[in-house]
Amino acid sequence: MKTTETFESLVRAEFSPENTYLNTASSGLLPARTVAALHEAVTIRAEGRPLDPLFEDVELARAAFARLAQVPATRVAAGPSVATQTALVAASLPAGAEVLTVEDDFTSVVNPFHTRGDLKVRAVPLERLAESVRPGTALVAVSAAQSADGRIADLPALRAAALTHGARTYVDFSQAAGWLPMQADAYDFTVSTTFKWLLGPHGAAFLVVPEDFGGLSPLLASWVAAEEPWTSCYGPVVELAHSARRFDVSPALFTFTGVRHSLTLIEELGVAAVQAHDLALADRFRAGIAALGHEPLPAPGSAIVSVPGLGSRQPELSEAGIEVSNRAGNLRAAFHLYNTPADVDRLLTALSG
Repeated sequence: MKTTETFESLVRAEFSPENTYLNTASSGLLPARTVAALHEAVTIRAEGRPLDPLFEDVELARAAFARLAQVPATRVAAGPSVATQTALVAASLPAGAEVLTVEDDFTSVVNPFHTRGDLKVRAVPLERLAESVRPGTALVAVSAAQSADGRIADLPALRAAALTHGARTYVDFSQAAGWLPMQADAYDFTVSTTFKWLLGPHGAAFLVVPEDFGGLSPLLASWVAAEEPWTSCYGPVVELAHSARRFDVSPALFTFTGVRHSLTLIEELGVAAVQAHDLALADRFRAGIAALGHEPLPAPGSAIVSVPGLGSRQPELSEAGIEVSNRAGNLRAAFHLYNTPADVDRLLTALSG
């Protein structure tokens, strides 16, 4: 784990926000190294230089995410969004299969199962998820941390229930990867976008699949899904990649260049150090907002804090240079590595007025 001094010096070298940014649950800030890499990628395109370094960045980003997820890179597929990756999983299910979801989970995690039209999709409260797995449940889909309020799913209990009843699991780490340790091998499928806590540009999401691909079909396969992409540019692909790359779609090169460099910062800091930093700030805010007479929604151990009844304050806070979210009337504050105790105190001061 990084020392406090090393952690803070690394962060200071990468971020200099002009406001109090407490909205990582919507979109993370870009590190300076990522901004520089994006400029270089644009220059490569503008000057007509070979794009080989950008394609290499896709593989380096895949490898970095695999290390974060604690799985081999051969199990990681690269795509544009969580919704497209969910759709891939949804398409693998037989007609009539039961999919267990959580009430009011993020749309990208659940909607592709509904749009299939021939699946039995059942939604239950988050706290009842594990006990709601039953014989005949084909798949359980859930966010590791809820977007709306930061509640963390009891993933070990879910895993045990799924194993008992022969159900597969699909876990979205979009609101957790980067501050919550992730062990993707514990679940059948995991997914995460990269523009939130992983600090990358928009347009990339990684799907982790089983070694045997879990029955997925490469529905969106193009030339990049081939075992030898550069000799598979014309006509049908003769041989799909032997790895999860068979599920790739043509990558947004600039995005993956940015993701590659953002993930190096997360690795340098260490997820454990980021988690300790983020949770200390979230707990500081929880204590402060309670002292002001407001009760945050219960989400112990989360870097996301949601306070009922204060969402309407979001516009005035933004005017004051404090960025938070309004989610269903709740004020949602998200605390990440570039935030400080002074940021927390500034928000509390603004809310006390």
